[in-house]
Amino acid sequence: MTPSTDQLLGAHDWMFPVPIHYGPGRLREVPHHCRAAGMSRPLVVTDRTSATLPFVGQLLDRLRADGLDHSLYCDISPNPRDIEIISGGACFRDGGHDGVVAIGGGSGMDGGKAIATIANNALAPRAFDYERTLPLLSKEQAFPPLVTIPTTAGTGAETESTAMLTDTARGMKYCTWHPQLKPTCTVLDPELTLGLPATLTAWTGCDALVHGIEGYCVPGFHPLCDGAALEGLRLIHRWLGIAVNEPQNLYARGAMLVGSCLAGIAFVKGLGLVHAISHMVGAEYDTHHGLTNAIALPAVLRFNEPAITDEVPPLAQALGIKDPSFTAFYGAICALLDSLAIPATLAEIGPTPDSVSRLAKKTALDTAATTNPRIASIVEIEATITEALIHGR
Repeated sequence: MTPSTDQLLGAHDWMFPVPIHYGPGRLREVPHHCRAAGMSRPLVVTDRTSATLPFVGQLLDRLRADGLDHSLYCDISPNPRDIEIISGGACFRDGGHDGVVAIGGGSGMDGGKAIATIANNALAPRAFDYERTLPLLSKEQAFPPLVTIPTTAGTGAETESTAMLTDTARGMKYCTWHPQLKPTCTVLDPELTLGLPATLTAWTGCDALVHGIEGYCVPGFHPLCDGAALEGLRLIHRWLGIAVNEPQNLYARGAMLVGSCLAGIAFVKGLGLVHAISHMVGAEYDTHHGLTNAIALPAVLRFNEPAITDEVPPLAQALGIKDPSFTAFYGAICALLDSLAIPATLAEIGPTPDSVSRLAKKTALDTAATTNPRIASIVEIEATITEALIHGR
């Protein structure tokens, strides 16, 4: 179903996969959600850049007006680092906080979720590495309630506990999570995305685009994720360019926020080589995650072509393309990236040829590489990174 403009400006509550409260102006309801979750002293977590933006001030004002004691932790980098999370956990405990409100883009929400993961147990973030056996926790170490508020339409990080962190000692990213940590609720308020610059609108939107494509192409039977991926892609392809070119278009902002959320739900199924490469480039070069994804996407699509022949026609249909061939689908993706002024090669954002071998070895260890539709050897990963570095799209 295609949402009407009236629906995009209305208030809607959904219960899957967690309670989601969508609609313009719904930031005002956050104090109510905090109290309903049992919070009396929430720790608001965001990244350094977002901390200076109006929506954080608005949130703090609303918490204050509602009589909720609170404090702000904003020592979070664009690519959140493990040492920042450890400090945030200490801030939570030292301040006697009883819940987390994560607000911002992917970095702010990953930071908030990761802090919630260690808040009541004081373990190292690495203890919750997706690749490790999870620690046993006592009742006293139960996770605090968590409210997530995305302010970009791209990360899709608002409905799950997963968080990408940079291991500062190894210069690699890894994923933290725990199945018992779920957001108590998420608030999707498109008004919060109106001030996002065109570049960040494009880069975060491309992040959502890649989530939908990679999530759909992951092998395995998961119709819930697949349906979310295709509907998310349909919304993203329809509205991303409008959101970039008409930044105050609330319909476009709302559609992108819903599309991003759906694409985020889709990658519960897994991700692929685009993200595996992007994680390691971001860890070493501190690049924007969505932008890095967008640049790496064409080279990975070319590598994956033999393995996604069945997936391409539904993907093409979601993008409104009548020709179901890989050539037509790939061409439409490249045309979209061109229209958004995405750089053609990774070389334009930092990586150099002498980094390829090192990045490939790290990429092969990333969880997302294991769910790529075409399993890649180190040599093939090196070749794909080289393609993205030199030839691009």
